[in-house]
Amino acid sequence: MSESTLLNGWGRTAPTPAVLTPVHDDAEVRAVLAAAGGRGVVARGLARSYGDAAQNAGGHVLDMTAANQVLSFDPETGLVDVEAGISLDELMNRFVPQGFFVPVTPGTRLVTVGGAIGADIHGKNHHVAGSFAQHVRWLDLLTADGQVRRVSPEQDPDLFWATAGGMGLTGVILRAQVQMKRIESSRCLVDTDRTPDLDSLMTLLAETDHLYEYSVAWIDTLAKGKRMGRSVVTRGRFATLDELPEKRKADPLKYHGSIKLSVPDVFPPGLLNLATVAAFNELWYRKSPKRKRDQLQSIPTFFHPLDAVGGWNRIYGPRGFVQYQVTVPFGQEEAMREVLDRLSSFGTASFLAVLKRFGPGNPGMLSYPSPGWTLALDIPVMKGLAGLLDSLDEVVIAADGRTYLAKDSRVRPETFEKMYPRLEEFRAVRKQVDPDGVFTSDLARRLAL
Repeated sequence: MSESTLLNGWGRTAPTPAVLTPVHDDAEVRAVLAAAGGRGVVARGLARSYGDAAQNAGGHVLDMTAANQVLSFDPETGLVDVEAGISLDELMNRFVPQGFFVPVTPGTRLVTVGGAIGADIHGKNHHVAGSFAQHVRWLDLLTADGQVRRVSPEQDPDLFWATAGGMGLTGVILRAQVQMKRIESSRCLVDTDRTPDLDSLMTLLAETDHLYEYSVAWIDTLAKGKRMGRSVVTRGRFATLDELPEKRKADPLKYHGSIKLSVPDVFPPGLLNLATVAAFNELWYRKSPKRKRDQLQSIPTFFHPLDAVGGWNRIYGPRGFVQYQVTVPFGQEEAMREVLDRLSSFGTASFLAVLKRFGPGNPGMLSYPSPGWTLALDIPVMKGLAGLLDSLDEVVIAADGRTYLAKDSRVRPETFEKMYPRLEEFRAVRKQVDPDGVFTSDLARRLAL
């Protein structure tokens, strides 16, 4: 009898036991599928979903990270065929030195391609490039009947767009073809601005985001009154060869992503409290330049600063944390203000809070991004937090907004249904390809997906 392993998401809030099986190829996936039993199976990558998306209490979980090969690459077109367990980190290490970057990256490069498609991840460039699935030409999906289907936006579009953002509930993504982005250097030209409040921040982003390929704002969620929403805005693009200093032109594509230190699992509850986070936020805001232009930054510094610290989620202590990420449409700025005001008044000890603007959405039935503002912040588990977030959900629903499945660990099913008007379309596709619900997860059961 196989032993269970206790699994949790990146927020470390609700671990559950499952049989975790590393798989290397299609045959091994089929073998686990055949033995899944009544509690079903779900795929798992590098476990960066914050909640319970890659958990399956009492069932089976596929560890996809061993299926991590580059199958082919065309340097003329930038098209790469990969196994789904390969990480964005590995793609960067392999292809940045050849002049190619991933089309979309979230705040961490430690996610698999399969996970990137299943969560339809977005990054700082959504306003110009959309989300990850829009750069996937096809994917191979192993469905509940044991068959492998090659699906694309042109071939079986319903299944493709149910899988993109479908959190692993339509089948197992085995392989995919991804369109990489051509770059001339591994350095970014970055502009930094400090804004004193939420109004000035939103005005700056609305008026100038179209000038930048990548854009994001860090927000001080503890600032109150006239200072509420004060922020540090960083925006940029990849530098061309001509824009590099002479000393870098000899090796313009030099790159290696690395973890510089790891956090031990010894932090007590309450280390991140109002006093410590307020001190950090004040320091971070004050040390940032009011206005700086064309600063050269590395890929890890600009895109993935937290990846330099391995296991940084441990600093929240054994109780863990939740990430609350929501989007509201343009024209609903007062709703975003209300969310920030309530968070600020509650005193959420969050040092990681970011605001971005989304561009147009895609046909994904459960894909998160849609035109508007998106706010994401990490909050340590604390007394009264559940009630606060439930009340914020109501503000978001009233503004026709939504929350992000890849970050969620606590939204109620009736709330989720109001946020995603195409949920029934997703359920219909899922029922068609998996009538017995073989592919399932703690998230799927919690939200009745």
